[in-house]
Amino acid sequence: MTPLHDMRIAILVSDLFEQAELASPKQALEGAGASVSIIAPRPGSVTGLHHAAKGDTFPVDLTLEAARSEDFDGLVLPGGVFNADALRIVPAAQAFVKAFERAQKPIAVICHGPWLMVSAGLVRGRTLTSWPTLQDDIRNAGGMWVDQAVVTDRNWVSSRKPDDLPAFNRTFIDLLAQQAHA
Repeated sequence: MTPLHDMRIAILVSDLFEQAELASPKQALEGAGASVSIIAPRPGSVTGLHHAAKGDTFPVDLTLEAARSEDFDGLVLPGGVFNADALRIVPAAQAFVKAFERAQKPIAVICHGPWLMVSAGLVRGRTLTSWPTLQDDIRNAGGMWVDQAVVTDRNWVSSRKPDDLPAFNRTFIDLLAQQAHA
C-alpha cells in the first residue's frame, strides 16, 4: 500500500499559476497514493505559465464554491504572481485556507502562494519561506521569513521556487504520511 492511500488533497489555483508548482506536486502526491483535486474559483479549466510563457490547461475538478475543506486531508497552494495575486483577494479562497488551518491539516505553499496566507491573516508567529520578493509581506504580517529550500512549521510546508520542488514534494508527502499514521 502507498503511504497516502485514501488521502484526498486539494490544489487551489486561479489562472496563470506557475505550472511546475501544480504539476510536480500533483504527480508526486498521486504517485504516493493520494487522490488530487484541482479547485478554482470558476468551472472549466485553468491555464498555467512556464515563468512568463503560456503553459498548459488543466481541468478544474471542483469550483471553490462547491469545495469543502472537510472533504480533504491537505492543501497545496502553487505560486505564480498572477495566480497568487488574484486568489489573495477572493473571500472564499481565504475562508478555504482558514478552514484547513483551523483543522490543523497540512498546507503546502510555494513561491508567491503565501500571499493568500498573508491576506487570510494566518502568518503571524509562523516561519516560512517564499519567493524572495514576498519577505516584506510575510514580515509585515507578523511572520518570520527565511531563505531555505523547504521550511516546515507545524502543519505548513513552504518553499521558494520550482527548483525546490523535489524537497517540497518529499517534505509534504512525509508530513501527510505522519498525519495518516497518527
